[in-house]
Amino acid sequence: MIGVTHPLIHQVDSHPIMARVLVLKHVAAEPLGLLDPMLRALGHRIRYVNFARDPEATPRLDRYQALIVLGGPMQVDDAEAHPHLLTECRLIEQAMAADMPVLGICLGAQLMAHVLGAHVGPCERPEIGWYELQPTNVTPHDPVLSPLDRPQPVYQWHHWGFDCPGDAVTLAVSEQTGCQAFRYGDQAWGFQFHLELDERLIRRWLTLPFYRKDLADSGLKKTPEDLRAETHRLLPQSLQLAEAVFGNWLQQLGEPQRRIVLGSR
Repeated sequence: MIGVTHPLIHQVDSHPIMARVLVLKHVAAEPLGLLDPMLRALGHRIRYVNFARDPEATPRLDRYQALIVLGGPMQVDDAEAHPHLLTECRLIEQAMAADMPVLGICLGAQLMAHVLGAHVGPCERPEIGWYELQPTNVTPHDPVLSPLDRPQPVYQWHHWGFDCPGDAVTLAVSEQTGCQAFRYGDQAWGFQFHLELDERLIRRWLTLPFYRKDLADSGLKKTPEDLRAETHRLLPQSLQLAEAVFGNWLQQLGEPQRRIVLGSR
């Protein structure tokens, strides 16, 4: 996506401090999405670790200033089949201990919650498609998720969920699955939902055999056509929320004091 102008880029203020961002990726169909052009527009450097291609990768954090952990079809208890999940948990623990900006999306948020000792397990019913996300009483004061100032539909695709970790702050909930977003400390955010998806990625998921079978087997009685129609109606509002929320998170990458602390470790 280098060199492609994206509608979310123009609202992000530039910052002279550039970060190296480590991104943990699990499957080709779940990339950074909207976050990729926003990061590149600010000059931040992205390094993907693609565990689907290199499941034995052992990246280190010492050359990076931020960590993003993306979604994927595996679950947090699949470490026997996917040993890289243990590697990811160690990286998440190290990043949070170092007060490094961290963002976990879907599986990434579940791994964060697991590292923090919260219960992570199957939902009573999966959430696939558009579901209402509700702010909590502390959301207006959060430096990243404060743009969620009212209940709003967001795109979901998950069978497992998590309780809010005991030392974290609950920032969003859904009526069906409870905790949907949390902040741990001052720099780590976990989102169960997929704000990073644009229409192209959602449509891509709905054409891939794995996602189509997962939807058909979910028991939700939804079709790809249903989700495409909902997306056409609801995505513009979600893109505005994504622009504001991700713009706020990107501001966490630009504090030179944090660079000095991390560089001395």
